[in-house]
Amino acid sequence: MRDTGEFDVSSALLDWYDHHAREMPWRVSPADRADGVLSEPYRVWLSEVMLQQTTVAAVRDYFMRFTTRWPTVQALAAAPDDQVMGEWAGLGYYARARNLLKCARVVADDYGGQFPDTYDTLLKLPGIGPYTAAAISAIAFDRPATVLDGNVERVMARLYDIHDPLPGSKPLLKNKAAALTPAARPGDYAQAVMDLGATICTPKSPACGICPVREPCAARLEGTQAELPRKTPKKPKPTRYGHVYIAQGSDGALLLERRPDRGLLGGMLGWPGSEWSDAPIEAPPFATDWLLLSGEVRHTFTHFHLILRIWTATLPADKSFDDLIVIEKHKFRPSDLPTVMRKAYDLWRST
Repeated sequence: MRDTGEFDVSSALLDWYDHHAREMPWRVSPADRADGVLSEPYRVWLSEVMLQQTTVAAVRDYFMRFTTRWPTVQALAAAPDDQVMGEWAGLGYYARARNLLKCARVVADDYGGQFPDTYDTLLKLPGIGPYTAAAISAIAFDRPATVLDGNVERVMARLYDIHDPLPGSKPLLKNKAAALTPAARPGDYAQAVMDLGATICTPKSPACGICPVREPCAARLEGTQAELPRKTPKKPKPTRYGHVYIAQGSDGALLLERRPDRGLLGGMLGWPGSEWSDAPIEAPPFATDWLLLSGEVRHTFTHFHLILRIWTATLPADKSFDDLIVIEKHKFRPSDLPTVMRKAYDLWRST
């Protein structure tokens, strides 16, 4: 592991960012920031929550829909849970959407609709962890907070030729990143490092020839940049199985359930079904002749693969359900379903 010497990494990155910053709907340009315009905390917070485990390309449309429908944190705080969860459907990691609403309501109720401007206070809000708190305080308030996402980890590992594997090397990488964070323009600097990792210092085939910090980059000098950052091998994901039941009435109404607030897909609409396990027991919501569809739904979550079998039947017109929801045909929107449930719907519709 080498030091960068006297090369001013921060200044080089800021100069590069002034000319090459990516345009994003939640970002204020370097030129506007130079005129004293900072990113709105609500928009920074919303974008950072959406971007967790998701790409910029996937988030753009969601961000635009959210901010058009709920342009302020107060508007989001007042929104019905069902509407927000429906708009979130497809982004995955649904606990983020539940925490999004909790955080919006705390900011609206306890902070008068104004996000706190310090890292430590931001960290106390629901759903805001160290990375998001640092990003908001740096980008929205120009605080010298150290932002450490996957892009920054990769840049630091290569810049200093750090071979200790992630996630164990996170503290060391954060210390290196903190040492480079300047007192002036820390928000622009945070975005510059992330942009560098996303566009030049990429996971594969980094474009070292046009990198603004290629001169002091220890990994480039050692020829190890393509190997870094190292990661501790992950354990293979297990596969779980399950059954879901799609029942439709003669009028087109559908039978759904609201999943518990806690747990996977918490608070989302879905089809009634069994547990997800190695050997799930069939659990139809009512007794009738259920038809097993050909084909199956395959979906991958963070910690496991899932294979679902789909059963279908006619929904009785005269039957009531205590814990399930009958949704009329004209009120049902497939887009309100999480991705795995929408896959089941698509398979059913195609048969």
